[in-house]
Amino acid sequence: MPASASPPPPGSPPFLSLTWTDHVTGRRGFLVVDRLVRGVCSGGLRMRPGCTLEEVAGLARGMTMKEALHYDPRARYVPLGGAKGGIDCDPRDPAAYDVLVRYLRAMRPYIADFWTMGEDLGLTQDAVDRAAAEAGLTSCVQAVYPLLDDEAAARRRLADAFAVEVDGVGLDALVGGCGVAESVLTALDAAGTAPDRARVAVQGLGTMGGATARFLARAGLTVVAVADIKGTIANPDGLDVEALLAARDAHGTVDRAALRPGDRELPDDAWLSADAEVLVPAAVSYAVDAANQDRIRARWIAEAANMPVLPDAERLLTARGVTVLPDVVVNSATNAWWWWTLFGDIGTAAASRASGAAMADEAFAHTRLAMRALVGQVLARARRDGTTPRAAAHALAADRLPEITDRFGWYAPRAAP
Repeated sequence: MPASASPPPPGSPPFLSLTWTDHVTGRRGFLVVDRLVRGVCSGGLRMRPGCTLEEVAGLARGMTMKEALHYDPRARYVPLGGAKGGIDCDPRDPAAYDVLVRYLRAMRPYIADFWTMGEDLGLTQDAVDRAAAEAGLTSCVQAVYPLLDDEAAARRRLADAFAVEVDGVGLDALVGGCGVAESVLTALDAAGTAPDRARVAVQGLGTMGGATARFLARAGLTVVAVADIKGTIANPDGLDVEALLAARDAHGTVDRAALRPGDRELPDDAWLSADAEVLVPAAVSYAVDAANQDRIRARWIAEAANMPVLPDAERLLTARGVTVLPDVVVNSATNAWWWWTLFGDIGTAAASRASGAAMADEAFAHTRLAMRALVGQVLARARRDGTTPRAAAHALAADRLPEITDRFGWYAPRAAP
């Protein structure tokens, strides 16, 4: 396809789709590349029991939109194409890590040449990095290195950023939640609702959910419920978010010994009907369907997870005045932060490099500014077109994809002879 070719229309098949079968366990894994930009695509790898090729294809298309939505012609970061990987395996299975290593060995040519990837549901970045090294990869984002002006400086910048911790949590595990929180705060501001007048329930207290709960609590919202694999923890007067974060394991499960006298343990789906203005599904896909959406009392749903609200449910929610802030916008900051850092939109100034705290401050400030602008554009487009925020986000992405394709093309630039 020539560089100036038009992007595929909505509903078109992905650029590449493949299925892998583990020769040891029989478990299956998938890779879907929705599209390329300059020969490279971006999207994380998830591991969960029941993961399907269809699910991964939907996530890959979502990554195309996330990348396009962060396109800024003035920035050093040039959006990549969208992709996603998935493994049908329980990450708590003792064999899960070895399955991950074998998957990455099978995918090594794709990761080396055009698929940049990192953690997603069920995996940590540390596990992905260790497994990638065992699989013989230089880095899980090595495909983007040829596009960098100064590869060595860019890699140092990213390594420095990953070494930063804020209150005991890695910067890489916080920027996504910062973006989710800013999305919520922007929606509250647009509606004239003060943060200290809003309550929030969060499903999932892993990387994204935990960071989101922290940032929202610090912004003044009252976190009245959180849910993990053991059930829902609720307190109408507000939970001690920092205590719960300190008491969770690597999978985001809270040690119930850390609960206070006023905290209640409720069934695992009780978070849906929490008496809260904001609901944040931050754990699994397909959490809200047509059968359970009528239990939701919140005014806003912020999709911190990928594809947590099914289309039929969203139509019913919209009809009764619930606003769904879509995943392609709300949870896009983690991906963007990698590229802002690697391409040099942040982390290059001497003041930013002076300390970990300065680097974190710059990352959070940049994330807040970018997410507030993007959510503002989406809400304004939704009002103008009389549509949902999801339809507005898709329209904005569709507007930007042709320009990205025309400027940068699908394939890597040819080396000079």
